[in-house]
Amino acid sequence: MKSYRKELVFQTKNRREFINITPQVQAALEESQIKEGLLLCSAMHITASVFINDDESGLHQDLEAWLEELAPEKPHSRYKHNTFEDNADAHLKRSIMGREVVVAVTDGKLDFGPWEQIFYGEFDGKRPKRVLIKIIGE
Repeated sequence: MKSYRKELVFQTKNRREFINITPQVQAALEESQIKEGLLLCSAMHITASVFINDDESGLHQDLEAWLEELAPEKPHSRYKHNTFEDNADAHLKRSIMGREVVVAVTDGKLDFGPWEQIFYGEFDGKRPKRVLIKIIGE
């Protein structure tokens, strides 16, 4: 069995963004030369997420609104975590959206269902953050 590891780095312009990283993940899979196996894609920061969903702008707006209802950014004073930082909401949003995804690799491709894409979700951006891609297989 072979394994392959790669890191992607993102620095968003905004505090919160959703970025379709499917092309970068597929490129890493091609670099690995693994044809059958499993691919893990994981946010390496506790205020960011990796998730699978549809690449549709209305859905992304709905996700943003929903997350803001569940864990509003302001007032910052509502969170005990916000002492020297103001990112408690980002930690909660990450908990909701998840840390990582695992995707089957079949015939050298991401084995997705219809419309599935991989996204990086940033909830406390404007600084460099890493995403891990780990692929194992043959």
